[in-house]
Amino acid sequence: MNPQLHALAYNLGNFLRTLATPEPIKDWSLTSLKEKLIKIGAKVVSHGRYVAFQMAEVAIPRQMFQEILRLIGELRLQPPPAPA
Repeated sequence: MNPQLHALAYNLGNFLRTLATPEPIKDWSLTSLKEKLIKIGAKVVSHGRYVAFQMAEVAIPRQMFQEILRLIGELRLQPPPAPA
């Protein structure tokens, strides 16, 4: 793997681990996160206005996955306020 790509992937993973992981898994290593969150089989199902991830709960519980997605969503830039 290209060293720059490796460094970018590591930094992105560490950034997300720092800002978008719930308390119960805050101390997990990047390896544990990769194995439990990224290297899991999931089926992506699209229904009109929403997308669903169908995955086995042996990796992490549904509520924890929802919390991770919520924390990632909070990282988005907020739109500027409308002019008065």
